[in-house]
Amino acid sequence: MPASHEVADSLCLRVTRIIPASPECVFSAWTNAEQLRLWWGPSGVRCRSAELDLRVGGRYRIANEMPDGSVLWISGEYEEIEKPNRLVFTWLVEAVSSATERVSVNFNKHEDGTELQITHESISTMELYQQHQSGWGGCMDGLESYLSASVDTA
Repeated sequence: MPASHEVADSLCLRVTRIIPASPECVFSAWTNAEQLRLWWGPSGVRCRSAELDLRVGGRYRIANEMPDGSVLWISGEYEEIEKPNRLVFTWLVEAVSSATERVSVNFNKHEDGTELQITHESISTMELYQQHQSGWGGCMDGLESYLSASVDTA
């Protein structure tokens, strides 16, 4: 299903998509480093590395290999973990910005699987907003493809 996007509260991005898999499967794909590496990133970007310390106060670090071969690191700290319903974490694109953003991900049970709701807050510029909008759309495409190919999506 296509994602819906809206801008609210200035530079706060909200993206919603129905993923045809259970909240438990979708949550696992977000919180298991091996699974995350298989779907993370917008089109043309490969997740080269993912380190996840899944606990409140734990840190994560994800390496996005860009089409030109450069690597963009995203890191942050988990603030809330409610398995399999919600994740909240800080977001920092290393070497590009010193501004920390905040991402909330809700995994809501839906008759067609999981309604995935991503809220990305504290985005400092419209250019970054547009990059995040494209990035999250691509990530959700990858997630949906990955889970569609998985045998265990119940």
